[in-house]
Amino acid sequence: MQEPDAATELFFEGHEDALPLYLLFVERLYATFPNTHRRVQKTQITFVNRHVFACVSFARVKRKAELPSPYLVITLGLPYPLESERVAVKTEPYPGRWTTHIVVGTPGELDDELFCWVAQAYGFAESK
Repeated sequence: MQEPDAATELFFEGHEDALPLYLLFVERLYATFPNTHRRVQKTQITFVNRHVFACVSFARVKRKAELPSPYLVITLGLPYPLESERVAVKTEPYPGRWTTHIVVGTPGELDDELFCWVAQAYGFAESK
């Protein structure tokens, strides 16, 4: 697992317990999609190929009592509404683009199903 840089450490300030989940996520993300670029912003970490395909944040997509501790929100841009109990919120900001938020609270949730969706988001962003 890679060590976080200063920008990532700053992003996780106050959420340090979620940093190991993030590091596991990015390790697999970069192993699968090595041409991914990353932008650390104030409210999210954005992953880009030609366009944004995924983000990590601490967005409140559920009531606080319903969120695990620790947690991350993985947001994917997909061409369809994802039907899964794992989806916390999905919106269609414009026709044919769905923003889908998935709460992850354990390393086991960074599984093949999630990365299948990440792959679909990656392909969708690459094809635009």
